[in-house]
Amino acid sequence: MRLRKKWWARPEMEASSLVITRPMEYKGKWREEFKNENPIHLELGCGRGGFISKLGEINKNINYVAVDLKDEVLIYVKKKIEELELTNVRVVPLNISFIAEVFEENEVEKIYINFCNPWPKDRHNKRRLTHTRFLTEYKKFLKPGSEIWFKTDDKDLFDASQEYFKEAGFNLEYVTYDLHSSDFKENIMTEYEEKFSSKGMKIMFLIGKLV
Repeated sequence: MRLRKKWWARPEMEASSLVITRPMEYKGKWREEFKNENPIHLELGCGRGGFISKLGEINKNINYVAVDLKDEVLIYVKKKIEELELTNVRVVPLNISFIAEVFEENEVEKIYINFCNPWPKDRHNKRRLTHTRFLTEYKKFLKPGSEIWFKTDDKDLFDASQEYFKEAGFNLEYVTYDLHSSDFKENIMTEYEEKFSSKGMKIMFLIGKLV
């Protein structure tokens, strides 16, 4: 669905201290921004922010950076974290292709990728956020032993992603083709997940750990 342009969104985001519109300037300085030494976790493709705001509310001792491209969705993330008075979440408008320019080596300890575009055509596979090309970029700023948590409803993407993770040097610590029927207890549902699961669709989930 095409998003209607919200011309007012960018000025409103630029006026907020919770939105980082020039993230490359913060490379190596994120702990200064959060004013603490807490771990930094990253969500790539945060949508309207339901997931990241729940995380931020539950885990006050973790700093979160929520990344997406469109101001039209990020403005809702900003509003959510303001309503919840969360000081441990920052919003970053960014094309994820440039993510390695935003964080220094060993600066991030966990990445969440939820229901990203599956890019089903072979010629578009390299655009997948779980593709080996992207995973190699993430390794530039992930600490050794860091994890990537990945959820999708697309089986082809899920099958291919398992191979991508192995190729990129990640161990598959957990894999399930039916998350909601599994023994995994730490799941927090996204807006998409609630919608898909209500229709009886199975959610697939894996944890890749950087060796």
